[in-house]
Amino acid sequence: MIRALVLSLVTLTAVVAWNLFVFFATSGGWFKPPIVKSYSSQAFSLAVEETVVTEHTGNLGMILIEGGEVAERYFMSTGKPVNGASVYQVASLGKWITAWGVMVLVEEGAINLDTPISDYLTRWQLPESEFDPSGVTVRRLLSHTAGLADGLGYDGFERSEAVQPLEASLTRALDAAPGNSGMVKLGAEPGSEWNYSGGGYTILQLLIEEVSGQSFSQFMSERVFAPLGMERTTFNHEEAIGLGLVQNFDLNGDTEPFRWYSALAATSLFTTADDLTHFIKAQATPSAQSVLSDQSLALIRTPHASQMGADIWGLGAMLYAPNNSGGYIIGHDGNNGPAINTVARFDPATGDGIVILSTGSEMLATEIAGEWVFWKTGNIDSLMFLMLFEGMLMWMALGSLIIVVFAIAVGWRKRKPQPI
Repeated sequence: MIRALVLSLVTLTAVVAWNLFVFFATSGGWFKPPIVKSYSSQAFSLAVEETVVTEHTGNLGMILIEGGEVAERYFMSTGKPVNGASVYQVASLGKWITAWGVMVLVEEGAINLDTPISDYLTRWQLPESEFDPSGVTVRRLLSHTAGLADGLGYDGFERSEAVQPLEASLTRALDAAPGNSGMVKLGAEPGSEWNYSGGGYTILQLLIEEVSGQSFSQFMSERVFAPLGMERTTFNHEEAIGLGLVQNFDLNGDTEPFRWYSALAATSLFTTADDLTHFIKAQATPSAQSVLSDQSLALIRTPHASQMGADIWGLGAMLYAPNNSGGYIIGHDGNNGPAINTVARFDPATGDGIVILSTGSEMLATEIAGEWVFWKTGNIDSLMFLMLFEGMLMWMALGSLIIVVFAIAVGWRKRKPQPI
């Protein structure tokens, strides 16, 4: 009996140790080689080109930034040529830039980060629930900690005529992604947890309109894009058409029009690789821009939400991984489609960054950006960890099974009568 208990304890300890080993090996990238061993931006760009040529059908533009200056540029397309001025719809990446618009109003004293959002809204309010809506603040909406349970996820509309008024979309978005009700409502106590919310940024879009007295797209163009020199960036779909949109490739290599959205802040920014490079360079040398103060830029990248003990979100910016200098690689990814995938990431400590805009591949830009983070820091970023998660669970299960089978075999052998 004692022997069986000891064997069970040893087996349990071995299973726990194995699972911890696999978790830390995966999250720490212990056995992962970098995409390229050289620290040269040119070598990284060439490695990306090899990957894109073999894996991608569609279009893609990438710009590497070193110390606040462009180091490498790479563009490809299986259709019409693209370049740094080509206009893409970049999906959720616009949330990061929307946060700048919100912070402009904060700096002017027009809004306060910790005031209930309801104090600023007249055109729409959160529906009644068991939770106190006064806890839904600007800060919590920016950091996805407001307790919203919308799960949005917008699929957009095929025609401009189908686009809902903003208030109607907040009440029930007709373009909600499958599996979501489309209703922006409280599902948890504000401030109690992190839950990604497209609807929260639609509320922030309404906030900017109500407080500024301008349309969201007009305010962002005048107060953020123009001062930063982002001349081919807009939240206005018709204006983007006038600028000339890239071809939008799906996963089969066919082209289709970009979709129309009510929820502009959450999912419908149009921009170029060059303009996003201006956006990153403005943060690499804050004194070169007049939109936000250094204090606001620092607040955007200050941790406001965490999961599994890791800081993952600031105010509008994702915190991908530690940058080994006391801060984080920050930025945002975007996915619409399933074949629009865009990224912009930036290390405030070095002024290094990467911009990738693509259509025709579900996650290629995110994968390349994850490789860039690992190449730069040796750290696995949060989205790469999620992509490795399924494989990690498989190795945990396989190793645990082998340990248990081995323990059973040992126990059976010891219990088997020995010949005299």
